[in-house]
Amino acid sequence: MGNIFSISLSLDPINTRCSDCATGQASYICNLEDNLHALQAEVAGLKELRSDLMSRVRIAEDEQQLKRLNQVEGWLSRAETLINDADQLIVQSPQHVESLCMGGCCFTHPRSSIKFGKQIAKKLQEVKDQKENGDFSDVASKPPLPSATERPSEPTVGLESNFNKVWSCLQKEQVGISGIYGLGGVGKTTLLNQINNKFHDTTHDYHVIWAVASQDRPIERVQDQIAERIGLSNEGWKSKSLDEKAEDIFKVLCKKKFALLLDDIWEWFDLTRAGLPLPTQENGSKVIFTTRRLDVCCQMQPNMDNNIRVECLPPGEAFKMFEKKVGSETLRMHPDICKLAEAVVEECAGLPLALITIGRAMASKKTLREWEYAIEVLRQSAASVLPGVGKEMYPKLKFSYDCLPDERFRSCFLYCSLYPEDHLIEKDELVYCWIGEGLLDEHTTLSSARNQGHFIIGSLIDACLLEKNDNYRVKMHDVIRDMALWIAGESEKEKFFVKSGVQLKEQPKAKKWEEVTRMSLMGNQIENLTEILECPKLQTLFLGWNDLKVIMDDFFNFMPMLWVLDLSHNMKLEELPVGIAKLVSLEHLNLSFTGIRKLPVELKTLAKLKYLNLDWTRNLEMIPQQLISSFSKLQVLKMERCGYGCLLVLEEMEHLKYLNVLTLTFKSASELEKASRFNKFFSRAIEVVCLEDSRDSRSLNIMALAKLQHLCILRLSSCRDLEEMKIERNIIEGAGCFHSLRTVSLVECNHLRDVSWVTFAPHLKVLVIMDCEGLEEIISEEKLGEVAELKGNSNLFSKLEILYLWGLPKLKTIYQHALPFPQLKEIYIRRCPMLKKLPLNSNSAKGQRLVIEGYEAWWKDVEWEDESTKNAFLPSFRPP
Repeated sequence: MGNIFSISLSLDPINTRCSDCATGQASYICNLEDNLHALQAEVAGLKELRSDLMSRVRIAEDEQQLKRLNQVEGWLSRAETLINDADQLIVQSPQHVESLCMGGCCFTHPRSSIKFGKQIAKKLQEVKDQKENGDFSDVASKPPLPSATERPSEPTVGLESNFNKVWSCLQKEQVGISGIYGLGGVGKTTLLNQINNKFHDTTHDYHVIWAVASQDRPIERVQDQIAERIGLSNEGWKSKSLDEKAEDIFKVLCKKKFALLLDDIWEWFDLTRAGLPLPTQENGSKVIFTTRRLDVCCQMQPNMDNNIRVECLPPGEAFKMFEKKVGSETLRMHPDICKLAEAVVEECAGLPLALITIGRAMASKKTLREWEYAIEVLRQSAASVLPGVGKEMYPKLKFSYDCLPDERFRSCFLYCSLYPEDHLIEKDELVYCWIGEGLLDEHTTLSSARNQGHFIIGSLIDACLLEKNDNYRVKMHDVIRDMALWIAGESEKEKFFVKSGVQLKEQPKAKKWEEVTRMSLMGNQIENLTEILECPKLQTLFLGWNDLKVIMDDFFNFMPMLWVLDLSHNMKLEELPVGIAKLVSLEHLNLSFTGIRKLPVELKTLAKLKYLNLDWTRNLEMIPQQLISSFSKLQVLKMERCGYGCLLVLEEMEHLKYLNVLTLTFKSASELEKASRFNKFFSRAIEVVCLEDSRDSRSLNIMALAKLQHLCILRLSSCRDLEEMKIERNIIEGAGCFHSLRTVSLVECNHLRDVSWVTFAPHLKVLVIMDCEGLEEIISEEKLGEVAELKGNSNLFSKLEILYLWGLPKLKTIYQHALPFPQLKEIYIRRCPMLKKLPLNSNSAKGQRLVIEGYEAWWKDVEWEDESTKNAFLPSFRPP
């Protein structure tokens, strides 16, 4: 009995805790494990729901260009927060669960246990509620259009008072329509630009619409611009009638307070017929228009108090504008030049366009005699001008024309007026037309003639008679174009008939066809040419950009002197008339972008043909044998994206001893390899190579093309099996084999991983890569290292101006190291989610601010060499 001992154990705490399980509060402890398991399952479901919703949102944003709904954005944000909070609680849960005892109904720390259990239960209910609210029938919608779109503008001189007058009119409730009128080139469009940008920079409730209604342009043109601005333009829009378009426009605008900025009207514009609700005090809408004609201004707005006349600049402000263009350094070259400059300004009569044009023309004139001659020419010009423009204008503007070096330059300038108003003229095609017309000097080589043509274009740009649009295109200001047509109309040597871009639906009529030397019917809606034109002196005929379907066989019968014929951009034209054989003098034939299915054998009579353009003739199925070889004087043959196999005519081309320019498309790598055997003209003539829809090879020896001395453009499209573009060192004679290559375009080459070979194109200006899903890097440092001469090459992309990257989901790097990119102007980056670093340094583009287009979220994640590099660039974001 001595070993008997007693134990005293108090069960009161346990009894208390167990009894607490029966209460509502302690149930948080008892249900903790079950709630944790339920929370984990619900969070997993919420993550799946969020992922599915994000996939729908990405498709809507990236592919359909929609904007996610605010409620969807809010739900995703709340879901993200809930998931993070729940995951944090789940991470903390083990230490609480391990403290459970008595089957989960007791806890060593009751107060903290109950608190934690409450959090779990509450979060479980929140996650359930979030899931229930995650069912969206629509996740995105069209983004709202901005109230006003900013337009490019330059600093102005002397328009402040006019701007204040117009803006003041807009503030008057009783004024719905206001007119801005004055001479052509006086600054009306510039003033309207300022009004537009004022809308852009201020808060208001207007929906601002910019539209241009040029001379001889119908209401449809303005309707189309309005439709584009208010979101009506789609595939079916073009097929609608004028009245149907008007009805659609009215339905939208009658519910809006709009401000229509209507530029350059030449006659009374029927707002109602265009579908515009007339501005009233009740609807608050406004129409502001510009015109050169006072009578039109009165017809649109009879109350002249609400119209603003833009006057020419007074002498002081006119001289300021002239000095800005001519340069103060030029004015200081001789003590008397400044006085002569004042006389030039006086002759310009304060007309801004004349001040700008002549000011730039005189910027390079540094001697007193040049300025004295300028005054003499300006004062002696007394020619009349076209009605509605003013007698003061053309004689002044014509000074730039008169100062061109010789008659050859002047004829080339007048030739540009054949193109429609605002038409972007391709410089190469313009030069080829000049060559076909015989406007240039006799040259031993085509290359020399082309160089002269581009030199003349540069001189015309310098004289402000042409405007540079980009590296490849120019345009002619409408006033300058009118002046050119006026000059041509006054000429006894050359007679122009120009009805381009005036919406003609039928073949026009004229009384004296026999005197016409150049004719342009470009940019109309003519379908049939069924009347014979007797034009014995006609040298150039432009019929491009129409809806041509039928050209009668005898149409060309009486044009024995025709040298240049342009039928391009007539996709409905499927057959050429056999009568084209009568054009025995023809040297230039442009059939690009037509629906031609076969070339008639009768073309063999065109023995003088030097230029034949078959680019983008997708439907061309047949070229008669020996037809191409019959053009013994052919210098230019273009067959890019031509439906007829290039390989079939290559053998014929070998006999064309004058062939200098060749553009070709191949459907397979094997075709390209076979073609490379035609060394003679492959090396001397090819400027453009396109490889598309190739499925026969996984690799392409890109260096085999290095022998093409004049290759300017290389396009690879839909080569979906292509994995590698090989660089074989043994055929490389020196770094930089593609000396002439300026543009490279790669589209839908899904298995391509890099394009390191472009390092052998030292003068590359444009690099476009789109929808290459497997591309991981642009330049592989590993592959670059295999070529000793290029390792550490700091001249990579030294000439690149435009880099366009789109739809490259695996792209991680452009190049591992930062480069100066001294010529870079624009970078476009879209849908490249893995690209997080740009190879740019603070010296890129010589410190100029670049435009980098991409997603704002992507931009925030981009890594930079340093802060100064980042600040050197100006991002421009577009809605996805």
